[in-house]
Amino acid sequence: MRKSIATVSLSGSLSEKLTAIATAGFDGVEIFENDLLAGPLSPEEIRLRCADLGLSIDLYQPFRDFEAVPGDRLARNLRRAERKFDVMERLGADLLLVCSSVAPEAVDDDVLAAEHLRLLAERAERHGIRIAYEALAWGRHVSTYDHAWRIVELAGHPALGTCLDSFHILSRGSDPKGIADIPGEKIFFLQLADAPLMAMDVLQWSRHYRCFPGQGGFDVAGLVAAAVRAGYTGPLSLEVFNDVFRQAGAASTAVDALRSLLLLEESAGLSAPPAPAVPSGFAFAELTAADPEPLRGVLGALGFGRTGRHTSKPVELWEQGEARILLNTGAGDRRQGPALAAIGVETSDPDRAAQRAEAMLAPVVPRRRARGDAPLDAVAAPDGTELFFCRTDRSDLPSWTGDFTGVPQHEAAEPAGIGRIDHIALTQPWHQFDEASLFYRGVLGLEADDSLDLADTYGLRRSRAVATADGGVRIALNVAPAPGDDDARLQHIALATDDIIATARRVRARGAGLLPIPVNYYDDLDARYELDPHILATLAELGILYDRDESGEFFHCYTATVGRVFFELVQRTGGYRGYGAQNAAVRLAAQHAHQHAV
Repeated sequence: MRKSIATVSLSGSLSEKLTAIATAGFDGVEIFENDLLAGPLSPEEIRLRCADLGLSIDLYQPFRDFEAVPGDRLARNLRRAERKFDVMERLGADLLLVCSSVAPEAVDDDVLAAEHLRLLAERAERHGIRIAYEALAWGRHVSTYDHAWRIVELAGHPALGTCLDSFHILSRGSDPKGIADIPGEKIFFLQLADAPLMAMDVLQWSRHYRCFPGQGGFDVAGLVAAAVRAGYTGPLSLEVFNDVFRQAGAASTAVDALRSLLLLEESAGLSAPPAPAVPSGFAFAELTAADPEPLRGVLGALGFGRTGRHTSKPVELWEQGEARILLNTGAGDRRQGPALAAIGVETSDPDRAAQRAEAMLAPVVPRRRARGDAPLDAVAAPDGTELFFCRTDRSDLPSWTGDFTGVPQHEAAEPAGIGRIDHIALTQPWHQFDEASLFYRGVLGLEADDSLDLADTYGLRRSRAVATADGGVRIALNVAPAPGDDDARLQHIALATDDIIATARRVRARGAGLLPIPVNYYDDLDARYELDPHILATLAELGILYDRDESGEFFHCYTATVGRVFFELVQRTGGYRGYGAQNAAVRLAAQHAHQHAV
């Protein structure tokens, strides 16, 4: 289906918005009146600009507070409408969105509302324009889509139809099944937005917290499927009011928006892009460091051995069990220190994984490959983290591990009991949290947990985990505490062990300092869980945090931070699937205290 977006969904001038929308790959645009009024371009110039960009103008909006008003007000409204029709003719737009009235003088009279809307449709028809009537969720007398349709049906004019808006419908808890009662040809337009489920005034909810489909809690796909079954053939169009989107860059937001529609089409059964090659685990995590010695020390203390050097790049391979860390010494910021730059995921079909990523608009990372290097495709996540698709044990082509030559045996360390990478935590720029969640779900086929608020010493952090159903790949996405606070964008790698107490003792004995945890935490832990006193004392000695749920237990502790990276040791028992979120406030406070102490 054709794809469109309202200009109000993006930041910037109208010209900047149109360029971003076209570059992302949209087919059309809704012109929001304020964007036209606030800009220097005439309607004719906007029309030409859209034509040059290959964009159709699918809708002009909004026209407010028109119907069911006293006679003198109706006359003024019709005059106002005629002026808007003139503007639309100059724009080349042939569909006007009319919102249900919120005017105090509007009366609760469906017959009168239908009569007024018929008058409006008659005048619009003379200009070659149609009217799409939409029920605002906070409309004074008309606030549901089925009520709006009854008025449209009562008016009975061919130039009058309805606009279905997913936010207005789903925020009120209305059942989209009733859409089946509306003839498809009378659904003139379909506006789409998702939103997190919140208990608040619906107008404020709408104006500030809408998001793209798949980023909230509404069943937008079900609504779209219902509209298509009813016979709707128009565009899928996004109308999103969001404070973050309107401050972020228009180009990246437009790509995120189109990706959301591609996933929405797939979820609604309207398209069949390449299926995701769901990963089975992590192949590696790549760290960059202009000064690699501090990281080498930590990796050695954790029990990793340096097992290889890349044949053509300044990259080292460190291994322990199935956990692999690449240390790139030819990149990195010396001032900010080591950073997590790339993730490799194991997939049975790297080619299909790359095709899926490109279909979901993930930018391909140009890769310098020497002769003989194994083929390895990579795309960039919204925050710039590179995502590689690997098949370490492949037999049809050389494995990426074959790009590394061995090192002397004396560089191998005694293992500390680490078996694999359990999860990776990526702190996102403040404006890319929702985009990142949608990206990993769309590209890798991961499932998303609910968003959480984590208490920090300096405010709340948002966190959301995305993972495979079996937990083979887990990625925890966090949002930086404040806009522009890049120094706070710490990333970490969680390493799994079957015996965290033994592993922690080995790591500490080798000189890697584990994050100290206040004794108050363990007093509270004893009150909550009544752990065996010996176990409790051991956890306190080693700085190990604890959590449990109905399925199992979770033990975890942390190394000190090196640059923007730290490591977590974790042990899961039973079917525990969480990340110890209730311990986040303690960990964050301990990290702040430790950083200030050093």
